Amino acid sequence: MKIQKLTAIFSFFVLNASAQFVPDYKRAADVYFQNQEYYAASEYYKKALNISNDSVGNLILPYTPESKTKASKKQNTEVEQMVFNLAESYRIYKDYQNAEKWYAIAKDFKEEKYALSPYWYAVSLRANNKYEEAIQAFGNFIKNYQGDQNVIAQAKREIESSKFALSEMKYPRLATLKQLQAPLNAKGSNYAPVIQNNLMYFTSSRPLNVSKKTEVLSSGSSKVKKKESPYINAIYSVERANISGDNININKVDLGLAATENAAIALTPDGGRAFFTKWDTKENTKSIYTAVKMGEKWSNPESAGIQINIKGYNSIQPFITPDGKYLIFSSDRPGGQGKYDLWFAPVRADGSLGQALNLGEEINTTGDEQAPYYNSRNKALLYSSNGRVGLGGYDFYESKGDFSTWSAPENLGFPFNSAKDDIYFTATDGNGHEGFISSDRESVCCLELFQVKREFINLKGTLLDCETGKPVEKAKISLTDSLNNTTKELSAGLNGEYTFALDAPRPIKITVEKEGYFTKTIRFSRQDLAKADTLLNPNLCLTPLVIDKPIVLKDIYYEFNSAELTPMSAQALDILADIMADNPKIAIELSSHTDAIGSDAYNLDLSQRRAQSCVDYLIAKGTSVDKIQAKGYGESMPIAPNTINGKDNPEGRALNRRTEFKVIKK
Repeated sequence: MKIQKLTAIFSFFVLNASAQFVPDYKRAADVYFQNQEYYAASEYYKKALNISNDSVGNLILPYTPESKTKASKKQNTEVEQMVFNLAESYRIYKDYQNAEKWYAIAKDFKEEKYALSPYWYAVSLRANNKYEEAIQAFGNFIKNYQGDQNVIAQAKREIESSKFALSEMKYPRLATLKQLQAPLNAKGSNYAPVIQNNLMYFTSSRPLNVSKKTEVLSSGSSKVKKKESPYINAIYSVERANISGDNININKVDLGLAATENAAIALTPDGGRAFFTKWDTKENTKSIYTAVKMGEKWSNPESAGIQINIKGYNSIQPFITPDGKYLIFSSDRPGGQGKYDLWFAPVRADGSLGQALNLGEEINTTGDEQAPYYNSRNKALLYSSNGRVGLGGYDFYESKGDFSTWSAPENLGFPFNSAKDDIYFTATDGNGHEGFISSDRESVCCLELFQVKREFINLKGTLLDCETGKPVEKAKISLTDSLNNTTKELSAGLNGEYTFALDAPRPIKITVEKEGYFTKTIRFSRQDLAKADTLLNPNLCLTPLVIDKPIVLKDIYYEFNSAELTPMSAQALDILADIMADNPKIAIELSSHTDAIGSDAYNLDLSQRRAQSCVDYLIAKGTSVDKIQAKGYGESMPIAPNTINGKDNPEGRALNRRTEFKVIKK
């Protein structure tokens, strides 16, 4: 939204010189804001500013030329603070559409305390899928901001993320999402789905019937009576068979904590023990508690212990691995890489927990890592992070590992991820390709439940020796996504077979390396990959690499009695150019040979010129000049007789007129 269109008028300032904002509304808004009740704060700031939801487009600040004589400096200062706090309130409870509108005003405020308004304006643009505008806004912020360099670094990563998002949306991943309907997605947040046998557990802050209690919020000398919020986080269950039906019966899980908020349940494989997050309102922290199933009820919850919970810090979002060996959780305890890190603790045979260990810097960042899910079958850790390049907010990342080492986490891309928060995955199949997630992509403020399915294109083939036709075993095969330059590696099986699962129809290249063979690269276009769900390439073969062994280049032709290459020859030389590009360490001799017609001196000169023509072509195609040399041998090295019993042998002479190359250094 362009600033010049923000002609927002506080009509009470302009139309009545003695009028002012309603002090009671402002006082209430400030108290709610300082007590982190941001939705209530936003409602009262709007009342204090005498605006409705749709009136921001008509707002003129009181210090603008049209009204500067009608508003005092104090009023200007107070109005700026209210506008900024309103923008902050909208952002913090994730209403980015309204946050964008108000940051668009606040970003031009001059006081130092508003210096981050342009940054949050750019964040709001990104969250609203306005990636190109966000890139420009982040750039303007970096250019003008003189403060914390960590914020500059974050703005630069946001630019990278916006560019990544644009590329992802150009080539979407093969994933489908379906938003679950009411009553599963009700008012408030609905998140943290967990599958256990025939039930799905999830957390919801849906309104409850609570008594009309009031609480006094205070800030300085100001006091505001606040009704108890009906939005209480609690754990619910529903039968999986009814998730998509009309008769959905949702039950609140009774953990004996009626007066306490709790969330994000995790269950042992037998369902006999539960772990969950419990709010501690006195300490203003969250901890992990556990309870044991006793018939149809749960035992009184107890803390998961000092190995998991540290006083004064938060431990949240427990997950028990499907084999029952580990508890993974998120915590801001000391010893991590950043804010919230992922930690794990071994589960002993008696159900007690061992010492918690950090999952390490390969997984954790200086940002937040949350909501872990681990598949013991394929050793895949799927979790959410806001500390890496992604589409925005929390994104899903996947890493393979065994709790001692981890692969580099890979962003699961669009549409699995969105510009907002995507978090809490649980699988409904053994491979982790289908399941449920939580996301606020379709909501103004709150997480909602989605069903998700990841699909793949299978790239299969057998690696052969080009000369023997036999399988080549244990070759290193690398698949590179040409869009974001990420690489996956595997080793060909004992029978030379290989399989890649691709999650997007985007241009790729496969590079095959094996000691004693030329490295080979093949490329697949988006069109190739879009043809079918399985792409077979059974004839991928490697050529043995032997020093000083000549290899004939087929289909190299020259104009008659000339060193000039024909157009058909260029195609054959392009293959050699690819070989040189795939094998940058080798050096070759490219040689040309003639038959016996003509004098020795003439044939030697002609062959040298022809060899040089090939070398010149390859250098023009990018081959390094110090990796290739031309050599003409004339008729001195025949591979077939030019004559048989004194008679001309055309077939033999055709074989002798050849162009070869051989590796002279590797």
